[in-house]
Formats: sequence, C-alpha cells, structure tokens
Amino acid sequence: MSLPESKDFSYLYSDETKARKPSPLKTCIHLFSDPNIIFLGGGLPLSDYFPWEDLEVNSPMPPFKNGIGAPIEGDNAMQSHITKLQKMHEGDIPLARSLQYGLSQGQPELLNFLRDHTRMIHDMHYADWDVLATAGNTNAWESTLRVFCNRGDVILAEAHSFSSSLAAAQAQGIITFPVPIDADGIIPEKLEAILDNWTEGTPKPKLIYTIPTGQNPTGTSLADERKHEIYRIAQKHDFIIVEDEPYYFLQMEKYVRDKAVRQKQADNAKLQHDEFLASLARTFLSIDTEGRVIRLDSFSKVLAPGTRLGWITASKKLLKPYLSLHEMTIQAPSGFSQSLISGLLNRWGQKGYLDWLLGLRHEYTLKRDNAIDALYDFVPQTKTFTINPPIAGMFFTVNIDAAAHPQFKTVYNSDPAAVEQHLYEEVVKSGVLVVPGAWFITEGDTTPTQPASSKENNAPNEIFFRGTYAAVSPEKLREGLKRLGEMLQKEFSA
Repeated sequence: MSLPESKDFSYLYSDETKARKPSPLKTCIHLFSDPNIIFLGGGLPLSDYFPWEDLEVNSPMPPFKNGIGAPIEGDNAMQSHITKLQKMHEGDIPLARSLQYGLSQGQPELLNFLRDHTRMIHDMHYADWDVLATAGNTNAWESTLRVFCNRGDVILAEAHSFSSSLAAAQAQGIITFPVPIDADGIIPEKLEAILDNWTEGTPKPKLIYTIPTGQNPTGTSLADERKHEIYRIAQKHDFIIVEDEPYYFLQMEKYVRDKAVRQKQADNAKLQHDEFLASLARTFLSIDTEGRVIRLDSFSKVLAPGTRLGWITASKKLLKPYLSLHEMTIQAPSGFSQSLISGLLNRWGQKGYLDWLLGLRHEYTLKRDNAIDALYDFVPQTKTFTINPPIAGMFFTVNIDAAAHPQFKTVYNSDPAAVEQHLYEEVVKSGVLVVPGAWFITEGDTTPTQPASSKENNAPNEIFFRGTYAAVSPEKLREGLKRLGEMLQKEFSA
C-alpha cells in the first residue's frame, strides 16, 4: 500500500523564510562531481592542498561482549582507515569530499545509514520524509525557530524545559508559553484547555517544543498514550510538534529499590534486538500522518558531544527551508565528523549500532540505580522530599516542599524561590553541584494576557533540584549525594 504525501505547512513559515531565496551558486554545486564538467564556477579549493591524507581510528568491535567501556584491544578492536580519495569501505566518505564545500544536506553515506535507521525505529505513515544533517540539536532548534518564527510569535514548551532552548527563543523575541507537566510529561487535558481558551486576538502558537524522553530538566518521560492525544490537539489547533530527542536511546526499565529483585530482573533482561526495539517508547514521528512533526536527533549523548553532529527527520517540504538556511549559515556539519561517524556506523552496521545502544542502556541503568539508591540512603525520608527515579535520560530530580523549611515564613517571607536560592548556595558550600529548577522555568505571556487559569500552579511552594548520574564515577556520585542529603537534613531540621 502506498503512503500519502505530507501536508503543506508553508503558511506557518517566518517572514525570513518566505523572503529567503536559494543561493544561485548552490544550484550548480552538484556539477562539481561530474567528470565531464570542467568546474570553474565556485571558490572550491583544490583537495590536493588539504593537509590530511588519511585518518586511522581505533574503535570497539560489536557486539561489545565486555561492555562498551572495555579497552579497545585484541578482538575488541576495529580499525577504520579513511583516505582522501579512495573508499576502503562502502560506507566511507573520502576526505576530499567531506572536507569540501557542498552537500549541505549531509554526505550520502551517512544519510543512507540514517534513513535505514529511521525505517527501523519509526513506523512512518507518509511517503515524502527525509533526513538532513545538523551540527547537533542546539543548531537544529535554533534553525527551527528561524524557519518558523517572527518576533512576537508564540511557542509552547513544557513548564520546565532546557534553559538553552528557552534562551534561544527569547533572544529572537519569541514568547515561550508554559504547558503543565507531571510525572508522565505534558498533561494533554491542560494543553487542550490552554488552547481552547486562548485569548482572542493574540497570536496562536506555531510550535510546541517538547523533550519527550528523559526530559531535561525533570527526567520525566512522556507516556505513549499522551502522544496520541497531543497529536490530536496539534491537528485541532494547527501547530507543529518539535520533538527534541537526544536522550531517546537512554531508556531503561523502572527503578526497583529491592536490590535482590533488581539483580534477578537484570539476569533475565538481556534483550535481543527485536525485544530492544519493541521496548522503546513510541515517537511522535511514528504517529505522524500529516508531516506536522519535526524530530531532532543527535549523536551527542550516544557517541560524543564534541562530534557536533545530528539530524532532523521531517517531510521533504519542511526540510527545504532548513537546507536553504544551512547553505547560508553552517554550510554543512563538520566533514571530519561525518567521515569518522559514517565510517564507524557503516562498519558496525545497523545491528552493531543496536549492540552499542543496548550497551548504553545497561550502563545508564547501573548509573541510574546507583544514584537513586544513594538518594534513598541519604535524603531524609519525609513528606518534604520526593525522589523521582527516571526511566530514561541522565537526570534525576528531588522535589522539595519549601514551606516545610523552618524559616519559610520568618526569614524567606513565604517565598519558595528565596528558599531555593538559599539551598543552592548551601549545597555548593557543601562541595556538590545540583542545579535549581528555577533555572529552567518556561515563562512568557501574550499581550493581552492569557487567562489566569492557563498559568495556574497547583503546587506553588514546590521547588526541585536537578542532578545527573552521567558525569562522575559511582563513588563520587554517592559521595556527592551524601553531601546533598546532609545539607537537606541540616536545613529542614526543626
């Protein structure tokens, strides 16, 4: 059965996008590789003068039987030899091409791997989708804002969201309006009520920005059934869903506090590839029938942040203005990164990459369990504190009832933000860094304003702190959380 084409959402484009004309020079760049053309049309330096003849890289070999962090030696070692002109493997990108101008969408060998990966992970429901390489999700998000938004436009975001993403929007004069979340992510009923009661005469939101899996900063994951409801609301109110998913493959089972039960479950949970794929959360992309979802993926959390390489998956119609923008801004993601990562992934193959992702799942489960164990050991076990074990990502949170602080009224004038700032200063003095939830608040409103009910806070005295279990050794993590627990015990003792 043939799939339908995506809808045309060009009416949502920004003035900048509507005004941008393709660079004439980019329309002929494909002729550079035509052997019958003597190419004198662009300022492309001769690859003979690139001072890199080849790259030799040692990487681990699937199936990573000793773990993804094992030494790269013996039968665990795989060598990639990337040369300037020749392909040593069909998935290689020769340096003469990857380091040259052109191919702003991304190098074909890498894009082909990502297309196959997309088919395997997502159940696509329209025909004209594609992928476009980016310099990571930060670049992809900033490009998204420029493609769709003018100053004064409104977007929706989770009530606490990634501070850099919010700052990028605010710097462009874009209003970020908060959507309530709970332990299962965005609350569809709240989202629909906000939009159904949207103040007449104010601009309607063009986008909703969401981090569905292992959300930053809360660590929550959006329940699958809610995604269907949110998609329905997006159709009803005609906005685009931007799913920012750098943590998607850091999914794990629910935390089990009993270590004996946990170990037994771990012994029985060595997933095969098909079981791993079936265990993954449903994506917005996989329920999209109209091309109104833009998915941002990145290698930052699964390979390395410094690769500065990711990709957007969306309809070809929506990717077209991104390509025009990138041709005039980033040109293309780093050629070195594309050559190295394409060489690695194509040697691993799709199955080998799944082995790597399974290894990450195992490692992050251990890290998560170690962190939550320590929190239960050291944070006072009272109603004042709520520990939130995540099922994905690299962040945990501890929610705190600020009103329970013995000086809440006398010293802090019943202001939870003042308590939060004080606790932050105290925890840093204790020699550990966790960050306050106030750093991630989504706040913005239209003129005239939205109804008060749309920004109602049902827990006004609740604050939280975010930490990560990804950055330090298990021993340092446990010591850091011990210091956090001791500080909280001291502060909240009567």
